[in-house]
Amino acid sequence: ENMIEKETIIEEIDEMMDTYCTHCLVKQALSKERGKKGAHRFCIEQCTIGEKIQWMGREMMKFQK
Repeated sequence: ENMIEKETIIEEIDEMMDTYCTHCLVKQALSKERGKKGAHRFCIEQCTIGEKIQWMGREMMKFQK
């Protein structure tokens, strides 16, 4: 059961990243301006999609314990 829930979360994260992150113009602009690390920092600290993905990742980790 936990494996199914974990796989579902992974699929949701992949779908979110494909929908919002892959062609994100903000991420592309920041990559040019600040480099890959600078863009990544924005994604994990300021982007609402990044925050949602992190939350989902934390939820998924609960199934590993």
